[in-house]
Order: sequence, then C-alpha cells, then structure tokens
Amino acid sequence: MNFKNSNNFNIYYTFLNSLARDLTKLYYTKLNKTFTINNKLKGEGYDPVTSADKAFEKYIRQKINEKFPDHQIIGEEFGIKKTKSDFSWIIDPIDGTRSFVAGNPTWSNLISLNYKNSPIIGLANFPRMQKYYLNENNKKAYVFENGKKRRLSVNKKVSYNYLKVAAAFHGYLSLDKQKKINKFIKKMNFPCFDALTYCQLTEGRLDIVAQCANKIWDIHPIIPIIKASGGIITTWDNKDASLGGNIIVSNNLSNHKKLLKLLKPAT
Repeated sequence: MNFKNSNNFNIYYTFLNSLARDLTKLYYTKLNKTFTINNKLKGEGYDPVTSADKAFEKYIRQKINEKFPDHQIIGEEFGIKKTKSDFSWIIDPIDGTRSFVAGNPTWSNLISLNYKNSPIIGLANFPRMQKYYLNENNKKAYVFENGKKRRLSVNKKVSYNYLKVAAAFHGYLSLDKQKKINKFIKKMNFPCFDALTYCQLTEGRLDIVAQCANKIWDIHPIIPIIKASGGIITTWDNKDASLGGNIIVSNNLSNHKKLLKLLKPAT
C-alpha cells in the first residue's frame, strides 16, 4: 500500500491526535499520584517499571483494540498481540521511567504505527509538559502546545563547526570505546533527556543527537517525526534506525556523514 497519497494517513493521524490528549487527561485524572516501582533486572542493575507504565499501556492497547481490532500490537510491558495484519502498533507507555520516578517532566508516551514493519506515523506525548509531537504524513510533522500546532523543521543550515550536539551513552559504551571516539565526545555540549532530545532536534533547537541501546519502542515512534521534519536518522554504523541499538540523528546529510566517521571506532 502506498501511503504517500492515501487517506489512510489521516485516519491514523486523527486517532493519535485524539489519543495524545486522552493520555494527558488520564495522567492528571488517575495516574498523578503515588505509584509502585519494581526493578525488572532483580538486583542485577536497575531497569524500573511502575504501576503507571502498566496503566498507560493497558489504556493504549484498549484504545487501539477498539478502533483497529485486527492490528498487531507490540508493547514494552505486555508483549505481542499477533494477527495476520500488515499493521502493527509499537508502544512505550513511559519512555524515561527513571525520569518519571525522579519527578522530572521529560518522560513521554511513545506510540508508532508500522506498516510491514516500517514506522509510518509516530507520537511522542509529554503529559507533564502538556505538549506532543506527531507527524501528519511523511512530509509534515507538528508540535502541539498551548492549543496551537507548529510545523516542525530541523535547522539544515547549521554547519559542522557550529553544531549543537547532545549525546548519552547510558552506561553502554566501555571506557576503552569512549577513548576511541574522543573527537566526537569533544563535540558533545548538551545533555540528553529521553525522547525529548530527539524531538528538540525536530524543532531546530539541536543539530545532532546520539544515544545508545535504543529498543524498538524507544525509537520507532520517533523515526517518522524526524524524517517528516527533514532530519537524517540511522544507526551508528549507518544502518536502518528501525533496527534499534545505537542511534544518531542529524540536521543534514553532510553533517551526518562526518559524525558517522567520528563514531565508527566505537561500532
């Protein structure tokens, strides 16, 4: 199916536009309260999941099942609902659970719709910030805030010497590998705040974002938003970002190629 000139985009865009507002309302009416925390790694590290993660995912699954009962669903907390459909929904109910636990506002609800395993529409909803990012099709994406929507566009004109670079390794890169990409590390001048940092690039606030160890639910919802706003996104070894893993996003292709060279020793 060709989505480029299809009304199908509008069906799913309208659904996610409404769902973003519903999720923010759900947070303030039912989930903005004391929550329980469990560690998925059971003492061998720290990967928290809260009662709010599970409540968000149950709600999202319910909404999808009501509207698109034949579609597949893959969620971080409740696994896979398999069907024969070419459509699948990828859900990260709370991206940035550590931020959620700490009381930082940068956590989000991430949802993508995939067609034949390729992300075509993505939503990044930030309830505490009362804003969300959503692509309308493969050419247009918006940020919705204060009752208004603003079209997203990366700042393609920023040259290599003036890049605003945000990166986080999440404890994934060894010290030896970090030493090998010293030239890249010297260019890092902004911190990362979960999916929000990727979204800030789509607004032209940042020019390069690099992060490690992305799962599919961390990155699939972001991919369509980045591409529709003009950004370049791949893995560090220049493969399809939908594979997950180490991801880099750039404001233009020239800068992307240069940063890939700097990261190559760590791939």
